[in-house]
Amino acid sequence: MAKPLSFKDMMSGDYRPGEDELTRYRAYKRRRAHYEDADPDVDEALTMQQRIARGRLFKRLKSKIKRGRERAKRRMANKDTIEKRAQKQARNAILKKITKGIPKGELTFARRQELEKRLDKPVMQKRIAMLKRKLIKDVRKKEIERKKG
Repeated sequence: MAKPLSFKDMMSGDYRPGEDELTRYRAYKRRRAHYEDADPDVDEALTMQQRIARGRLFKRLKSKIKRGRERAKRRMANKDTIEKRAQKQARNAILKKITKGIPKGELTFARRQELEKRLDKPVMQKRIAMLKRKLIKDVRKKEIERKKG
């Protein structure tokens, strides 16, 4: 959920008086971006309307995302990123085992939702965590290899 608006957001006065119009506009947009682009932590799946809205948002931000991705490629991944990658690999490995090798993209939307729900159960979370711990060292090795060239 987006942050609640403050008193300053309700003011209709000049934002940054004394600056030229373009500078004021860009500063205002930068400040507002924090409210619009806030990615809430949600547990339930997106509705079709939300998916379309998210698609529009990412289309608008694609150049910033691309620039960030290129910047991140030049850096060594930190511990959190490596853990996230290992978690994703563990989840995908278990999903592959459940679906008997059928790729996630080929599954129907309903079947995918059903599997996601199943993966979110505590028993599966425990299995994912165990597999993640085993995969971390492999992910780290792969990252070091990537940086070496």
